[in-house]
Amino acid sequence: MATRKQTNPIEVATQRLLQLATRGVQPGRMAREVESIISEWLGGESDPFAVRERLDELFTLLDAGVADAEEQAADADASEPAFVKQAGQTLAALVASRDAAARARAGL
Repeated sequence: MATRKQTNPIEVATQRLLQLATRGVQPGRMAREVESIISEWLGGESDPFAVRERLDELFTLLDAGVADAEEQAADADASEPAFVKQAGQTLAALVASRDAAARARAGL
């Protein structure tokens, strides 16, 4: 009998967000993706406390990502405009994602 591989919802969510961020999508799109992920969690989980724990963990990861991106943006060499632009876009996307997770946390 084949066993079904268990997937960690946080890992799946962060991979989805990472894929979008690396494609340079707009912050609003990142926020909608976070909202979609949370909606899927709420629809597929009968225990609201499990969703809250996932959401707390996702928020913590996103918040750490924002801190890292802020540091990268601050350290960006102005003589490399492409890097400065990319760092700014990444930061904006992560801030939008984190803020969407924060709004969802406040609503639960």
